[in-house]
Amino acid sequence: MILKSIVASASDLSVVSVAGNAPLEFKNRVFGGRVIRLGFRFNRGRWKGNERFDFKVRAAVEVGVGSSKSKALQGNSGLDVVSEGELTVKGFAGLRKTKLVCTIGPACSSLEELENLATGGMNVARLNMCHGTREWHRDVIRKIKKLNEEKGFCVSVMIDTEGSQIHVVDHGASSSVKVEEGSIWHFTAEHFEGSRPFTVQTNYTGFSEDIEVGDELVIDGGMACFEVVEKKGNDLHCKCIDAGLFLPGAKFSFWRDGKLVRRNYKLPTLSTKDWADIDLGIAEGVDFFALSFVNHADSVKDLKNYLSTKSTKSIKVLSKIESLESLHKLEEIVRASDGIMVARGDLGVEIPLEQIPTVQEDIIYVCRQLNKPVIVASQLLESMVEYPTPTRAEVADVSEAVRQYADALMLSGESAIGSYGRKALAVLDMTSSRMESWNREENKQNLLNHHQLGAELPECITEQICNCAVEMANNLGVDAIFVYTKHGHMASLLSRNRPNPPIFAFTDYESTRMALNLLWGVVPLLVDLSDDAESNISKSVQLMESKGLIRQGDVVLVVSDIAHTRSSPMAFQSIQVKTIA
Repeated sequence: MILKSIVASASDLSVVSVAGNAPLEFKNRVFGGRVIRLGFRFNRGRWKGNERFDFKVRAAVEVGVGSSKSKALQGNSGLDVVSEGELTVKGFAGLRKTKLVCTIGPACSSLEELENLATGGMNVARLNMCHGTREWHRDVIRKIKKLNEEKGFCVSVMIDTEGSQIHVVDHGASSSVKVEEGSIWHFTAEHFEGSRPFTVQTNYTGFSEDIEVGDELVIDGGMACFEVVEKKGNDLHCKCIDAGLFLPGAKFSFWRDGKLVRRNYKLPTLSTKDWADIDLGIAEGVDFFALSFVNHADSVKDLKNYLSTKSTKSIKVLSKIESLESLHKLEEIVRASDGIMVARGDLGVEIPLEQIPTVQEDIIYVCRQLNKPVIVASQLLESMVEYPTPTRAEVADVSEAVRQYADALMLSGESAIGSYGRKALAVLDMTSSRMESWNREENKQNLLNHHQLGAELPECITEQICNCAVEMANNLGVDAIFVYTKHGHMASLLSRNRPNPPIFAFTDYESTRMALNLLWGVVPLLVDLSDDAESNISKSVQLMESKGLIRQGDVVLVVSDIAHTRSSPMAFQSIQVKTIA
C-alpha cells in the first residue's frame, strides 16, 4: 500500500570515521574526559537542482558532564505528577510507553473519579458526543482542565463526533432484548416514543434503499441475524434466522450472497449537530477531535481548514476507521489525518470478524510508516463493564495490540458506564508495561524499514537524524532520550522508531505538550525554552537532576534542532550523548 519513495534513503548518510577513537563501553559507565565527534555527510549527488540548504549535522558524545551552574528553565519541572511519581519509583526503564485513553461517562464524570483515572495513568479523556448534553460535556472538560491546573496532571481532552448515524437501530427498551429464532420484526423509519413489540426504529429514512427480499440484516456484527421477507415502502419485515441479543442503539449492516451491500448514502461526514459539538470543543480548548465515519480524506481536510480559521490553538484531527470504504481509502485518510482510531466494534459490523486481527495490524503498520499515532479501540476489556476481572482472552488481545506497537489503547464502556473503570485502567497499565518489558527482553524493537516521509532535503535530514539517534540509543543502552521541539515533529519521528529508552520532549507550547500525550513512549514537558539550544540542554539536565529524576551515572542521548542566530547563521541538528557526573 505504501509506495516506494523516490527521495533519500538511509544509505545516503555515510559515517565519517574518526581515527584513534576506541569503541565506548557504556555497560560499566566508566568514562574518560574526552569528546568524541562523529560527522554525518549527506550524499547530495542524488539531489538535482540549484537548492541551497544551510544545514550542518553534528553528533557528539560528551563524557563526564556534571551539573551546569546556569540558571534552570523557568517554572516547575514541567512534568506531570503521574510521570514524575512513576519515574521516581520505577526509574527510566519502568515508564509505560503505551498511552491510555478513557471514555468519560456517568460512571466516572465526578471530579473524584476523574482524578482517580488521572492518577491511574489516563493520558487522554474521550468524550463521546453520541451521549449526554453539551452542558454535561462542557462540565467534564472544565473539571479535567481544573485537575490539570490544580493537581499537576497532564490529561488531554478528545471530542469524538457522533457522525451521521445511518447504521443505527433502536428497539426503544432501556436494556437488551432477546431475539428468538423465527420471530418476525418490523424495521421502520417512523419515529415514536417508547417501545413497541417486535418493532425497531432506524435513524435514517432511506435505510432500506437498494435492499431486496432475501438480503440478510446483521445486528452488531452477529449479535442477531435476520432475513428480509417483505419490503413495504421504506419499511422492512424481517425474520430472525440466528437468535441472539438486540442491544439499545445497535449497529446494523446488510449482506447479500455473503458480501456486504455497499450503498452511497450521499450524506456528509459531519452533521449539523457535529459542527455545533465542534464549536463547543473549540470554545473549551480541547486537544483532539475524533471524526466518525470517515470515508474519504476531504472531510478531514474540511475540518482542518475550519479549525485553522476558528481556533487560535492547534487542535489535532483523528479519523476513525470503522467502515469497509474507509479501508479501501486507508492511505489517503491516514495521510490527511493527525492520527487514527481503529474502531473495531463498528468495523466488525462491515467486515467478517475473522479479518479484524489482520486488518488491525495492517492499519497500525500503515500509521507507523506514515508517522501518525494510532489508537486501538473497542471491546478491549468488555467483560469488565460488569465483572471486576477480565477474561484471559481479553488480556491476550490487549497484549497483542501492545506487541504491534499501537500508540494507545482505549477503554469505552468499561470506564464510561462500568462499575470497575479504575480496575480496567489498571489492567491496561499492568499488561502494557509487562508486554513492553518482554519486547525489550526479546529484542523485538528492531528498526522498522520505514517509508521515507520527507520530500525536501531538510526534511530528509531531520528524519535520518532521528532514525540514527534511536539506533544509537538502543545500541548504547542509554537511559533516556531528550528532544527539544516547538511543534512535536522531531519527537514524533523518534517515537516512530519505538526506542528502548523513554523520550522526554521539552516544549514551550501547551498545545504541543497535549498533542504529544498520544505518542508512544513520549513524556512531554512544558518548559520555557530559549533560542540557545546548548543552554536549553544544560538547563534541562540540571532541572531533572534537581528533582532527583536523573542521577549520577545516567546516560542521556540529546537530539536538538538548533536554529540559526546572528552569531551562528548556520543552522544545524545535533545528537549528543551525555553522562551525568
